[in-house]
Amino acid sequence: MELRENMDPFDAVNYFFFRAAEINKLSDAAMGVLSGTYRELRVQIPVRRDNGDLHVFVGYRIQHNAARGPYKGGIRYHPSAVLDEVRALASLMTWKTAIVDIPFGGAKGGIEVDPRQMSQSEISQMTRRYTNQISHIIGSHRDIPAPDVNTNAQTMAWMMDEYGKRHGHTPEIVTGKPIALGGSYGREAATGRGCVILMENALKEMGVASDGVSVAIQGFGNVGSWAASVAHALGYKVVSVSDVNGAIYNGAGIDVQKLLGFHAETDSVVGFPGTEKITNSELIELDVDVLMPAALGEVVTQANADRIRCKLLIEGANHPVTPIADKILTDRGVKVVPDILANAGGVIVSYFEWTQNIQQFRWDEEDVNTRLANRLNSAHLVVNDFADANNCTLREAAFALAVQRVTEAAHLRGYL
Repeated sequence: MELRENMDPFDAVNYFFFRAAEINKLSDAAMGVLSGTYRELRVQIPVRRDNGDLHVFVGYRIQHNAARGPYKGGIRYHPSAVLDEVRALASLMTWKTAIVDIPFGGAKGGIEVDPRQMSQSEISQMTRRYTNQISHIIGSHRDIPAPDVNTNAQTMAWMMDEYGKRHGHTPEIVTGKPIALGGSYGREAATGRGCVILMENALKEMGVASDGVSVAIQGFGNVGSWAASVAHALGYKVVSVSDVNGAIYNGAGIDVQKLLGFHAETDSVVGFPGTEKITNSELIELDVDVLMPAALGEVVTQANADRIRCKLLIEGANHPVTPIADKILTDRGVKVVPDILANAGGVIVSYFEWTQNIQQFRWDEEDVNTRLANRLNSAHLVVNDFADANNCTLREAAFALAVQRVTEAAHLRGYL
């Protein structure tokens, strides 16, 4: 596939897949199967607004591959949750679950909506209608949704309840649920915590001491806020964070625990005492040791890749770096820990939650966090060894290993 700017999200993900296919010497037939999606469901979601108007939203559930286990992937509520974006995210989930060696495949769901413009009752109604519309293709051993951008534990509680009306009590149908409904300790923090675990591993390999390491995090949602909190607690200097209202900066470091309180009161990081307001674009280009894009995709592009000044980039978001920007960063010596490894903490603990629900036996948080770290450390070690042995980037290594594992499972099942 030709490397170019302005690739649609699914083509951008498949660019890395085809590079992995070349490394693995896959047949044309195998590439044809694994570069496409197994099933794509588009649904109408009529919602009666609080003012009496009826609005019809569009939703999707895309199932990419299930050779290694049930489909797994989050539900995103965002105006950008269009077909190509959801396809790309479903594909990434296939490779993500494979590289951390959990028995799931890849799927993703989304509704084209800005939930900030809706009341809680409207969001609940929309979630329940969407759940009913996709209920025939999901199931606790078929396809297990989870939270993603603009969805959370409450969203999963509504989905579990709606599914349960028809199928009985089925807590394992979704992960990322409230603790009171069978959620796992450590799940909410897992993606951000995982990003920091991978950051620490990469810094050690680069020979960078943790003292004084500066970190900028784009995004202060579930991933970004937890990554900032964990990094701050470990002694890293978090100098900049952002949200939809803008970014803040303090070169001496931000007190993240106080910022969390400020954010809870104001619903924004902007205006936090002792910081100056900057733009999200300026955050991306700060002179810091570590940059962690942890919001939406495609924020590092051909237009700004030459101005990225970090030494290490941790992809907390899904596909935040375009393929051509990835090449520019590699050529400039910026180390990138790819999304399918860096942000896999969430799906790992989702697997733990699913396992606990099936067993009806809960693990304590220390156990969850230990198991999370062990699995991420093992995956990172295997990816690093492959990258060193094959003289390739961490992204190429992660995709190549993931594609190997999925291809093997597909061959064993007999459809490749």
